[in-house]
Amino acid sequence: MWAVWQVIVKEFLQIRRDLRMIPVIFVAPVVQITIFGFAVNTDVTKVPMVLVDEDKSASSRDFVSRFVDSGYFEVVASEERADSAERWLAVGRAQLGLVLAPGFGAALAAGRTAALQVIADGSDAASANIALGYASAVAQGYGVEVQARRLRGAGGVSPAPAAGQLALEPRVFYNPDLRSRWFYVPAVLAMVLLVMTLLLSAMGVVREKEIGTMEQLIVTPIQPWQLLVGKLAPFAIIGVVQVFLVTGVTIFGFGVPLRGSFLVLLGLSALFLLSTLGLGLLVSTIVQNQQQAMMGSALVLMLPMVLLSGLIFPIENMPPAMQLVTYAIPLRHYAEIIRGVFLRGSGLAVLWPQAVTLLGMGIAILTVAALRFRKRLD
Repeated sequence: MWAVWQVIVKEFLQIRRDLRMIPVIFVAPVVQITIFGFAVNTDVTKVPMVLVDEDKSASSRDFVSRFVDSGYFEVVASEERADSAERWLAVGRAQLGLVLAPGFGAALAAGRTAALQVIADGSDAASANIALGYASAVAQGYGVEVQARRLRGAGGVSPAPAAGQLALEPRVFYNPDLRSRWFYVPAVLAMVLLVMTLLLSAMGVVREKEIGTMEQLIVTPIQPWQLLVGKLAPFAIIGVVQVFLVTGVTIFGFGVPLRGSFLVLLGLSALFLLSTLGLGLLVSTIVQNQQQAMMGSALVLMLPMVLLSGLIFPIENMPPAMQLVTYAIPLRHYAEIIRGVFLRGSGLAVLWPQAVTLLGMGIAILTVAALRFRKRLD
């Protein structure tokens, strides 16, 4: 027992001497549990909805008010025609489209079945299923109220069974069968690129310092930028190969369609690699050994990025302050690119904001990491 106690004391002394490990041990868990508390929320509220009210009657306005007052939906735009609603779903600014055809109010007033259409973005199958369930419940509840009003107006005489009912016609774009696999499997590509390139670049540089070969490289005639590019280029090539492999498995192994251009996916993946390789290099300039590199990358960077990226938990369910934080996470923008290319068939005309953001982030992160790397060499 005394020997075990001595080992325990030694481990605590080592932790105390390594000041960089203190934040990882004590601060990182607090940050993670905070993020979990805010981000892990599968309830779908305030679903962004585009409204197409072609009837423009008092009944249609009353029905839309019922939708909004339910707390599940939020009207972000209005269009005059049903075919104009799709562009809001294509760019990701709305998840649901509510279409009220001409004659909606007249059908309710005459006791006939009134038809309405709900268009859902099926690229997020889980949220689309829940949103359609909410829409169906609101429509049925409104239909019951209309029947009750007609019953009171008829002096207690029961109206026809279909009087005042609503016929909900759901349509799902991009993922008609609402297969959750189509939503989650493309996200594996983002996870693979993040984990592999960030960890490999971080640990590859630190390994040189651990085995003592970094000093040998420094005394050679090689320039710092040549050393930097030579260290990161292999990991970039590995990342490109992984794009091919994971995309092939996604398409041929799981049957997820690639509706967009693979060249667009490959080019925008290269922009994402700028950020991951830069973060890995930045970690390598802070830590002293591979264990610190692995723990720092996994706990401080990768886990918060995954939680806040929208890959697993909907960003719109997070508090407004947390939603603003997600814009600073490269994985969020790359997740939008992956699902846009795979499921919506989006191209650069739609995804250029995410591309520009990733390019700016990648250049900024690489610049800071390269400056710190050069300073360490000096």
